[in-house]
Order: sequence, then structure tokens, then C-alpha cells
Amino acid sequence: MSVDAAPSDLTKVDSAISGLSSSPPDDKAPVKGHRRASSSAAGVYNIADLEKEGKELQIAKETQKLNWRLNTSPATLDDKEVLKKFLTEPPVKKIDLHFPLGLEVTARNLKGVTIKDALDAIHKQFKKKADDEMELPVLAGFEWDKEESWTRLIVHQQKEGQASNVGKKKGKKGKEDDE
Repeated sequence: MSVDAAPSDLTKVDSAISGLSSSPPDDKAPVKGHRRASSSAAGVYNIADLEKEGKELQIAKETQKLNWRLNTSPATLDDKEVLKKFLTEPPVKKIDLHFPLGLEVTARNLKGVTIKDALDAIHKQFKKKADDEMELPVLAGFEWDKEESWTRLIVHQQKEGQASNVGKKKGKKGKEDDE
């Protein structure tokens, strides 16, 4: 009798398990697909795909007015709203930033590389350098030259920030003039 009871118990357990196991995968399958898609935002492109399609990149004009020192944190900028803007239009997941002397850093963000992402990548390379160690310590802006390389931006630097900036930067500029 115990032999008869065991198989029926097992079939009940098996049917319960198979009933449970068949419904969660159905529920989880769309969730997994949705989760995968959310890692990169809609409308954000892979730079290689843009090159294949021949889509032009537009660089945010705000980068030219930052007068940001490469060895200071991007958080020290007065205009925090600029940091949230996309570096390029259309937004890309990653872009290489090429310095004239050969250094290359990569800014990445699956939701679209912002100005802050680019400045963070640059700052990581220069944060341990003193002002006098750098020939051109101020960011002048970025340039996209599709003939040279579609997938990277050229970083332009300058010696001093422009005088049209606000308080904190002028103080730093004044200190440098005294040295």
C-alpha cells in the first residue's frame, strides 16, 4: 500500500512543481527582455552604428564656455545644469576623447554620454597633476573630425580661462598671473 501511495504523492508533487515552473518562466521572460532593454535608454546609439548609417554628430556648444581646469573635479563648475546635457547629438553610449599629444580616454554611459561623463573621464587622468605640470590646463572644447576618426572627439586645451567667467575662476586666474 505504501508503494501505491508514494507514486501518487510524487505525481501530485510533480504536477504542482510543473504547474509552478511553467508559469513563472512565462512571467519572467518578458521581464528579462524588458530589463535588458532598460540598460541602455531609447534613442541612444552605438557610435559604430552611427558611422555605418553616416549620421553626423553635433557637439554641445556649452563645452566651449566651461573654462574648466582639467585637474579639478567637474563638481566645482558653477553651472551644474550643463553637466546633465548630452555631449553629442544624437546621444551615444561611449566616445573616445583624443588629446593632441596622444592620450586617449573613453567616456561611457549607457543612457547617453553627458558632459559630466566626459569631464569625469578627463579628470581621472589629470587629477594628480599640478597646474604648473600641465602646459595647457584649461579645456577649450571638443572637435569632431569625421575624416580623421568618426568614433572620437579631439580635445582642445588652452593656457588660461576666458575673462568672461564668474567669480571663482577669476580668483584662480589672478593667482596664476602673480606667479
